Amino acid sequence: MYAKVIVDITHEKLDKIFEYRIPAELEERLHAGVEVVVPFGKGNREIKGYVIGLSEYCEYDPNKVKSILSLAEKSVAIEGRLVALAAWMKEYYGGTMIQSLKTVLPIKREENKKIRRYVRLLLDEEEGKTKLEEYLKKNQKARARLLAALLDEEILEYELITKKLNVTRTVIRALEEQNVARIESEQVWRNPIKNRKKEWKEVVYTEEQQHAIDTFREDYLKGIRKTYLIYGVTGSGKTEVYMEMIASVIKEGKQAIVLIPEIALTYQTVMRFYKRFGERISIMNSKMSSGERYDQMMRAKEGAIDVMIGPRSALFTPFANLGLIVIDEEHESTYKSEQIPRYHARETAVERAHLEGASVVLGSATPSLEAFYRAQKGEYELLRLQNRAKMQEMPTVYTIDLREELKSGNRSIISGKLYELMADRLRKRQQIMLFINRRGFAGFISCRSCGYVVKCPHCDVSLASHRGGKLVCHYCGYEEPMISVCPSCGSKHIGGFRAGTQQIEELVKKEFPDARVLRMDMDTTKEKDGHEKILEAFVNEEADILIGTQMIVKGHDFPNVTLVGVLAADLSLYADDYRAGERTFQLLTQAAGRAGRGSEKGEVVIQTYSPEHYSIETAAKQDYEAFYQEELAYRTMMGYPPVEQLAAILVTSEDESLLETACSYMKSYAERMNRNQVRIIGPASPYVGKVNDVYRRVIYLKHARYEAMIDLKNKLEQYIEINSGFRKVRVQFDFNPMNVF
Repeated sequence: MYAKVIVDITHEKLDKIFEYRIPAELEERLHAGVEVVVPFGKGNREIKGYVIGLSEYCEYDPNKVKSILSLAEKSVAIEGRLVALAAWMKEYYGGTMIQSLKTVLPIKREENKKIRRYVRLLLDEEEGKTKLEEYLKKNQKARARLLAALLDEEILEYELITKKLNVTRTVIRALEEQNVARIESEQVWRNPIKNRKKEWKEVVYTEEQQHAIDTFREDYLKGIRKTYLIYGVTGSGKTEVYMEMIASVIKEGKQAIVLIPEIALTYQTVMRFYKRFGERISIMNSKMSSGERYDQMMRAKEGAIDVMIGPRSALFTPFANLGLIVIDEEHESTYKSEQIPRYHARETAVERAHLEGASVVLGSATPSLEAFYRAQKGEYELLRLQNRAKMQEMPTVYTIDLREELKSGNRSIISGKLYELMADRLRKRQQIMLFINRRGFAGFISCRSCGYVVKCPHCDVSLASHRGGKLVCHYCGYEEPMISVCPSCGSKHIGGFRAGTQQIEELVKKEFPDARVLRMDMDTTKEKDGHEKILEAFVNEEADILIGTQMIVKGHDFPNVTLVGVLAADLSLYADDYRAGERTFQLLTQAAGRAGRGSEKGEVVIQTYSPEHYSIETAAKQDYEAFYQEELAYRTMMGYPPVEQLAAILVTSEDESLLETACSYMKSYAERMNRNQVRIIGPASPYVGKVNDVYRRVIYLKHARYEAMIDLKNKLEQYIEINSGFRKVRVQFDFNPMNVF
């Protein structure tokens, strides 16, 4: 048996893998992640490395392969557990071991090191005073000034000496050469959280909150580690419950990771955690420099912090004693990686917790079907929070049929009801949020008169409009020509939806010229701290109306917001994606949850061409479980996750004819090797068939068991590796994809 070993865990050198023979006495004890001692280089110096894989065959000359010397003694290195996690990710999601390792291991490239220097006095008090007299006699004023300061305080900051005492570097070096003082330095880890003096106030928990806290705490103290799903309505106080659970874990000497779905959540979330845990927390996000991100990883590894907050990548924080992983808004699609390996943070968190002996807490007002399905099957423990934390009433929701608005002569994106309520709130000096549901928008075609949407007859997803006058299904490849008249009612008002946040901002300013308007979208948040500035301005009531896409409805708490308008609920409802109904329900429910979180009751206006669709009806009633039953029936009938498993194989190449041949060979081979009767669909052209002169095709796999899909994936990976025809073709696997390609 042979082991693949990496000896230097840095991003630059992760590609260097070495093979070693496994001694017979170690064969039963080795697996991915185990730290071993190996002979290295010409001198066979003993160094430590990590096993990343095992094989019965050796790729090099077996006569030249050295043997592993031993297991590393008392090895509890966090890197070992992360390497084991990487091996699981490779198997579970596809890709190479190198790609998985580069995902989970912190970057070791130290950029823009921050060094703090000090000057330390080396003489005792008597020697120092003697030396001071000598400097004064020789009229060496700068040396005397520095020594006098050091006699008052034994260690001084280098910068303070050069700037405040007006002492030059030459003078400091002179004292060092005379063994009077010594220059010392230490690396300073950047702390991205600005200190803000805010006191945490003791929280009085509701019965439901206390039950959730007690359940977790009792299990944890008994050594029970499991996954919990907190299903709580918007405003039910899930964050307070998370913090109490984290406090229990910290009390036991453990650390916690809190994942958030959007950078936009960082400001409000971090401030809430900072009030509770002080400087023992840190954050990670994509807008930080690589040096800042590296510093946070090192602070975590050295035990300088207890809680790391961040998006998906924070899951791999190298805590030595991880006790809890919290995933807030667990339904969010941003928890699924778009890069190889295409891992989902939820499953990966559960696996990391298993490796570390930690617990996982998932939270959402609108749980993903996958999470709620597992809770119903008993795989997760369900904890319910059915009331708002301050017992406020849920908002009143009005569903406006835009077809009726058109019939009455209103062609504006703002319905009569929404206009009336906006004018009322502006008079009362209350705040308004306008949300345009553009997520997943992919050019579906609908009728403004009757609401008819053009769908695929085979896949029950909308057809997307393509250039050249075609309507295309991105699941099976079905096509039909573009239409100019509605086949349902004969109206000529049929086409795509074109309004964006900028046009809506202009319209609102025109209709309400005295209102102060903020817009929050990708364009207005490009700069560092862009999200924070807009959210802080709105929470400080420097604006009356906030207009934005989905980033404005995620978990924010604005007590003075009493009206939320959803301008076009249908935009995500008819995206060409089997998850479209679920996404629409989640976004509408989250949007509605922003209203009435303070002392005043909230109101919500949902504008739609499809008021009878179950996603919109159940969102208006804030009835998740009714939605779940309807959506699960649809997924069961169509064979979609979580009832069945789905895998997408994205195949790309610069040579279109080679791509077609490769897809044909892959499908034929998959059909021959298909002992588990996995359904193979396609290949089909995705929504964007060519990007930067690279052609794309997608093949879908379906089966009730995930293991059957993994088995076929492994066979295909082996086939691709040994077949030279695939060298100019790139193949990616995506299990249970969150978006169509």
